[in-house]
Amino acid sequence: MRIMVLGGGVVGVTTAYQLLKDGHEVVLVERNAAVGDETSWGNAGMIAPGHSFVWSSPRAPMILLKSLFLKDQALRFRPSADPRLWSWSLKFLAQCTHARARLNTLRKHQLCLYSQRVLHETLAEAEIDYDRNTRGILYFYRSEARLAAGVEHMKILSDDGQLTEVLDRDAVVRLEPSLAAGGGVIAGGIYCPTDETGDCGMFTKALAEACRRMGAEIRTGTEVVRIDTDGDRVTGVATSMGPLAADAYVLALGNHSPIHARRLGIPLAVYPIKGYSLTIPVGNHRAGPTLASVDEDNLVAISRFGDRVRVTATAEFAGYDTSHKPQDFEFMLGVIRDLYPDGADYDRAEGWAGLRPMTPEGTPRFGRRKYGNLWINSGHGHMGWTMSHAAARITADLIGRRETAIPLDGMTV
Repeated sequence: MRIMVLGGGVVGVTTAYQLLKDGHEVVLVERNAAVGDETSWGNAGMIAPGHSFVWSSPRAPMILLKSLFLKDQALRFRPSADPRLWSWSLKFLAQCTHARARLNTLRKHQLCLYSQRVLHETLAEAEIDYDRNTRGILYFYRSEARLAAGVEHMKILSDDGQLTEVLDRDAVVRLEPSLAAGGGVIAGGIYCPTDETGDCGMFTKALAEACRRMGAEIRTGTEVVRIDTDGDRVTGVATSMGPLAADAYVLALGNHSPIHARRLGIPLAVYPIKGYSLTIPVGNHRAGPTLASVDEDNLVAISRFGDRVRVTATAEFAGYDTSHKPQDFEFMLGVIRDLYPDGADYDRAEGWAGLRPMTPEGTPRFGRRKYGNLWINSGHGHMGWTMSHAAARITADLIGRRETAIPLDGMTV
């Protein structure tokens, strides 16, 4: 079957790969000049089942409220006239109960664990260089009270199969000697040795090349203008480079998926949540981070990709705005400077802001609605890199009418 994958981020490219494995003819359509150049480029690079907690937690409403007055909140609400911001935010708030947060976190964790297994299968099949680091991820806290609360909070994942280790400050420094100079503020941490990191943008481009070698047609610089339908079937796609057609279609356009879904009469509760990142060259500095970590008090994530450090922070409810200014990065830059005084060429930091396609529950949407040959694979949010591999395999299994490896409760359209 000829299948058209709409979207060339990590979700679209991994989906194309899984469909090729199943023997389908695949054409992938991407509006940018290269695949993996938007959200897949600037993310934290963490394959992190150990950080599967959903943002829609009981603490979130107060954090969002404070963000109207304080600039240093991890979640920020920026009011606008967009009615979809308000309707999506109400759905998000409805998920902020203890019961819903627990249920959504467990669903998300199972998806992340499965996705990591699929990633490992892919790496065994295709030779891909993406600055992979398999030393685990450290989630650290700045006080004994916060550490104790974090350990209690982590039980939901450890009871669900996540391998964790609780470390005091001395053990943290033994694990990451580069923290010896600036890690005095750390009381301890939770170490997830099976979590890993890697440059998602590099991976996406390398996997796309593997797809090409397998026979995929990859059309970059081709923007989806309109999805054409007749009755209960999609008949083709109007693009900036002319009309295209296939037997089946996968909507994996990230933040643009809900726009096209809405035009097709398909309700898709996905909204862009803005995030910020810095990419910093290590240069000649000798005490940079060697493994990934998350400052849980400030929700700043730090990863090492070869000769670069990636720092990410903030979830801003701000619509489709991707603008940024130097002061947007001051806080996260201050955090990494303090932790790693001799860690990188901080004066050469490159700022980036991008959008994460989020659902209120924090888990993606799969399946079909209204059209028999259009499948949805969207809404992966801030963990799209982690969840993309499972999402791709699930989508391929749904198209192949096979039972999925994990239940899709709460994740279907």
